[in-house]
Amino acid sequence: MVQFEELRLRLLESEKPLSELASALGLEEMAKEVASLEEKTAAEDFWGDLGNSQKVLQRIASLKNKIKAYEDLKTAFEDALVMIELSDEEGDLDLLPECENSVKAVEDELDKQTLATLLSGEYDNNNAILTFHAGAGGTEAQDWCQMLFRMYGQWATKHGFKFTTVDFLDGDEAGLKSAVVVIEGENAYGYLKSEMGVHRLVRVSPFDSSGRRHTSFASLEVMPEIDDNVEVEIREEDIKMEVYRASGAGGQKVNKTSSAVRLIHEPTGIVVSCQVERSQHQNREVCMRMLKSKLIEIKEREHLDKIEDIKGEQKEIGWGSQIRSYVFMPYTLAKDHRTGFEMGNINAVMDGEIDGFINAYLKKQSLDALNAE
Repeated sequence: MVQFEELRLRLLESEKPLSELASALGLEEMAKEVASLEEKTAAEDFWGDLGNSQKVLQRIASLKNKIKAYEDLKTAFEDALVMIELSDEEGDLDLLPECENSVKAVEDELDKQTLATLLSGEYDNNNAILTFHAGAGGTEAQDWCQMLFRMYGQWATKHGFKFTTVDFLDGDEAGLKSAVVVIEGENAYGYLKSEMGVHRLVRVSPFDSSGRRHTSFASLEVMPEIDDNVEVEIREEDIKMEVYRASGAGGQKVNKTSSAVRLIHEPTGIVVSCQVERSQHQNREVCMRMLKSKLIEIKEREHLDKIEDIKGEQKEIGWGSQIRSYVFMPYTLAKDHRTGFEMGNINAVMDGEIDGFINAYLKKQSLDALNAE
């Protein structure tokens, strides 16, 4: 039947990209690395260094997951092809929707795994540290900041990532002024680095009794979480430490003592804070990791030779610097100004459906890199 034949041809369009994906992923190299690492786990002194042994086991699990994901995709392709051919032989159009769903699932997973091969940056595989700041505008901007905070929490949940609030400063009447979260998961930074910038909201304000339309801004800063293996020289005399009482979303779960810590790196003006842990010492450790991550992120982004050259400057959170607009009124649309990608279902976007924006950015970055060669 013509419907099944068209579907079969559509599926076969994925056959070559599927084969090319195996090479792009480096499956053979992955298998060799797994075998080599598993040999190390059999050594008598393997458990002598617990930190290193855990990293080796995590690396093995990560590689095996990637290999399995590809093998599952290949199996799904073969199963979909068999299903289409059998359904065609039976001439049963009632099976067409199931066949279409199978083809769509293969296409989506192929696209997802192909995009993951674009994450080749040094820190793309790391966890991500997200810092939210409300722009000017008081309650309206603070409410928008909290909406973004929720959106990325929803995105993390959909991807099976861990979303941990490290610092949280409540808004004056609603929303939040600023917050810091860590999103833990494979390639978290690689995906979320595209979200760094100013986000603009247009809507009828629920805080305006006249029902007027308002424009609000909030910024998102994204940096990779740097592990202890990366050496960064931070002199103690360059750090000013302040302590304060924990409050807000993080503080609800911690002791109401002055356990929260704020570190100011005086040469750069960079400020980091943490209130989620139960002691000053623990919060200071988290702050030091964030400071290290921030210094390295700026150094890499600006191609600086020395940490001393870093300046902790930020763009104004307002007009002309937004990367994306979210319009609720007079129509509904979320549009990325860097790629042109847009979605009309604004509620889905605010519920964390932002993969389209992330994927469009990654594709554009890859294309720009190829054109520059």
